[in-house]
Amino acid sequence: MRSTSLEVIDLGEVPYEVAQADMARWVTERKEERAGNRLFLLTHPPVITYTARTPVSQLPDPSSPIPLVEVDRGGHATYHGPGQLIGYLVVNVRDLGPHGLVRRVEHALIHAVRSLGFEAVRRDTPRGSESLAGVWTPDHRKLASIGMRISGSVTSHGFALNIAPDLDVYSTFMSCALPDVRMTSLAALAEESGRPTPTENQVRDTVTAALTTGLSAARGTAVVIGDHACDGP
Repeated sequence: MRSTSLEVIDLGEVPYEVAQADMARWVTERKEERAGNRLFLLTHPPVITYTARTPVSQLPDPSSPIPLVEVDRGGHATYHGPGQLIGYLVVNVRDLGPHGLVRRVEHALIHAVRSLGFEAVRRDTPRGSESLAGVWTPDHRKLASIGMRISGSVTSHGFALNIAPDLDVYSTFMSCALPDVRMTSLAALAEESGRPTPTENQVRDTVTAALTTGLSAARGTAVVIGDHACDGP
């Protein structure tokens, strides 16, 4: 029987390029069964990532002080920086079941956000539209992005949950190729409701518990991931 346990590793702040190099090694270790299924939790210094599919018109002005890095995932442009919780999932989908993996991550993050006292929902992507994978508020502000790549049955990349990042950055480029997207954070939602913003430790612990349970549960049957799923880390 294949194990569905998930080891969680907290790395703290890691430069984006370093994390990507490490992720290639983590994927190789999982493919060669030198490691089990793992979730790496971390933060990045400010960076905007994009893919070969991203039009130049959706990127920041060349004078932007935030570095731009091209990546090999699906999707388009997104931002990482202080005040986010990044989770990189390196798991064998034959253990967890490729059907519904994105859906299960969405539900786990939604459960975590609700446990922290905030309402959150998922959205179905209309046929022919850019991906709406992620976690949203009921009024369709985006709180978390999800994006994974599968190579040899092993996933890489993962999710980014906004705790208290600089939301002004999102006005400098088009996030996830969604021209009308409104990004938000737990800090913004907390301010609106007159409550304290959860600490990064509280968010990390709540997300860890939700994902450990959600990805160890019975296999889902909803969304099938192809070679690339967008948009996210």
